[in-house]
Amino acid sequence: MRLKDKVAVVIGAGQSAGETMGNGRATVLRFLQEGARVLAVDRDLASAESTCAMADAGDRCVAWRADVVREAELAAAFAQAMSLWGRIDIMHYNVGVSVSGGDASATEITEEAYDRISAINLRGCIMAGKHVLPIMREQKSGVILNIASVSAWQRYPWVAYKATKAGMIAYTQQLAIENAAFGVRANAILPGLLDTPMAVDTRATTFGRSRADVVAERDARVPLRARMGTAWDVANAAVFLASDEAGFITGVELPVDGGALVNIVR
Repeated sequence: MRLKDKVAVVIGAGQSAGETMGNGRATVLRFLQEGARVLAVDRDLASAESTCAMADAGDRCVAWRADVVREAELAAAFAQAMSLWGRIDIMHYNVGVSVSGGDASATEITEEAYDRISAINLRGCIMAGKHVLPIMREQKSGVILNIASVSAWQRYPWVAYKATKAGMIAYTQQLAIENAAFGVRANAILPGLLDTPMAVDTRATTFGRSRADVVAERDARVPLRARMGTAWDVANAAVFLASDEAGFITGVELPVDGGALVNIVR
């Protein structure tokens, strides 16, 4: 019960189709297991409702529809959480897109693809912060968690995802220092190679490959046991950073990557 009675807004609480669990869904389930109340936000309301149904947490999990590319819908989500529970202790931004959004190399990226990916990955994150910060400042407490990616530091072939995830890290650091005096903490989680629908099933579909081939290729690149992580690894990191156990931690970028970043000299 490390999050007992805390209120969390998880943005990206549903998931795309696939055989495994997505990061957002796993995080909602873990927050609820630890005693939180959660507004499960997703542009696909049915998917958010499925997450809440899996949790079987009654009125402690409420599904809400919002598209992160529309600022007004993000603002409405935070207003709904305040209407339900009167405070927001945790804001978890878990939305991202890459290959399914048309990401490409530096010489092939289109304006349309870059603008869409940037709007989802980075602008949505910034707009979410814009609307939750006044609430947390007033409370003199709060935790903001942004899901970035080790792709910000690793070699990665597509430019929009890499650039926006690097931008998310810089933004999170800015949030941390500019809001420390208000008692608001901000940290980024950097997932590595994970067996999630977005990472595996989407790639298999986009590139016309079997899921098994994609899994085998990705497993071989992981230093720790040559096996990808899962959404639960990210969710467990989020629980720690959201909890009072991490009360003196702000402005960090926490890799959840099976040792991948150890291979990089920075």
